[in-house]
Amino acid sequence: MSQPLYLTDRAGTSADCVGPQPLSGHVSPPEVRAALPADVVRYWSGRHVVITGGSSGIGLAVTELALSVGARVSVLALEDTALKSLSAFAESAPRLAVFAADVTDRTQVDAALANARARHGEIGAVIACAGIAKPDYFARLYETDFVRHMSVNYFGALHVIQSALPDVCASERGSITVISSLAAVLPCFGYSAYSPSKSAVRSLCEVLRQELKPHGVTVTVVMPPDVDTPQLAAEAATKPPELRALSSSTPISASAVAHALLVGAARGRASVVPTLSGRLMHWLAAVAPGLMAWFMDRTIARAQHRHS
Repeated sequence: MSQPLYLTDRAGTSADCVGPQPLSGHVSPPEVRAALPADVVRYWSGRHVVITGGSSGIGLAVTELALSVGARVSVLALEDTALKSLSAFAESAPRLAVFAADVTDRTQVDAALANARARHGEIGAVIACAGIAKPDYFARLYETDFVRHMSVNYFGALHVIQSALPDVCASERGSITVISSLAAVLPCFGYSAYSPSKSAVRSLCEVLRQELKPHGVTVTVVMPPDVDTPQLAAEAATKPPELRALSSSTPISASAVAHALLVGAARGRASVVPTLSGRLMHWLAAVAPGLMAWFMDRTIARAQHRHS
């Protein structure tokens, strides 16, 4: 198996750091990479994978892990400092291609995928990780906030899927994987813009799973709880105390999500919930919605009492 990937000039690292820096802030430890089963490694090795949002957070962790098992990776992401760092690394990584593209713009996505095909050939898998979250009270959000969430989280995934679909259908055991959220099945106080957009993603994946199965294409929706990423840290600026109370557990690592995602997608699972507690809540939301509503209402009331 290939060695961990490193950047030699990672923005934001301490000036007194010596030696190469990890490709991501949540670099997959050796035991995580080694734990990928042989059938999963075989599936991804040599496959051309398009990853949106692959320069940061979960997307970057997926990029790193996919490269470590031999995939040919094309990353689409907004042009920012994170993408520039990844682009600099890609100059010495022949299996990595990086393209600046706004996933809300179908024209940009089509152009990026055309360049990706020219570099790596037929696309065998799509992993849509690009997403945003701006929590706040409903009354404080503007219509533009709701539109932006749908544009990035739903249409961003839709655009790359539509653009890559002919390749994925032609590929042997093609796959489509999209990051949704546990908040898609457990809509939370403060997520009035975020939860509906992720619910739409979840519904899209289920419809596509049914429609594309006869073509040999598997579709997987990934529903993690809070994940330790720059996006989660940014949410702190507007996150209501009620939402903080509902999401009080320790966030999981982006590497853990990437590991579960690559395993689940390679094995054609319809859904992946990376944690045991998340799977329990997902199950309870389906079989005991009244109990989950009572628990959430009680948690919200306690938080409001503390902050009254």
